[in-house]
Amino acid sequence: MKLLHIDSSVLGQHSVSRALSAETVARQRALHPGIEVVYRDLVAEPLLHLSPAHIAVFQGAAPENDTLAADIADGAKLLDTVFEASVLVIGAPMYNFGISSQLKAWVDRILIAGRTFRYTAEGPEGLLPGGKKAFIVSSRGGSYGQKAADHQEDHLKTALGFIGITDISIIRAENISRGADAREAALAAAREEISSLAA
Repeated sequence: MKLLHIDSSVLGQHSVSRALSAETVARQRALHPGIEVVYRDLVAEPLLHLSPAHIAVFQGAAPENDTLAADIADGAKLLDTVFEASVLVIGAPMYNFGISSQLKAWVDRILIAGRTFRYTAEGPEGLLPGGKKAFIVSSRGGSYGQKAADHQEDHLKTALGFIGITDISIIRAENISRGADAREAALAAAREEISSLAA
């Protein structure tokens, strides 16, 4: 059994999503002794954003330089880890109402027509193996009860569902920029939720 752990916050040791995603992974280790964890820090090891040169390679052209070739190979390996993982833990802070650009670059590498989804007469169909579970560890400076302002959690749920991952749980810490008391309350609530996770 494999777990894919993704972090995408630029805040390093000050990041709420990084702290809570690590605790979520620790809880999964406790629930599933022997689980293999594959970790990717998308800030320390970023993917290049998609470019015309990427699209040309995807359509059969040779990479125009070694940097592009290495990035495409890296993206292919990351896609393999998504296929292999039974559990995904995704640290996803909200930046300006959406996900970080680093996490968006990862999303762009896992939504691939013909590999992870296809279009049918009945509509799109996810092609990932069934039975996968995803935890989106969400951190937010404020509170976003109005869906019109949320392009973070809904974005990720839609993207994952599109490729066949529909068993998705949100572990959320919000209002973390509204003072020390609000931050501590948010962390405590998220940690209680993590500790109550069942196999």
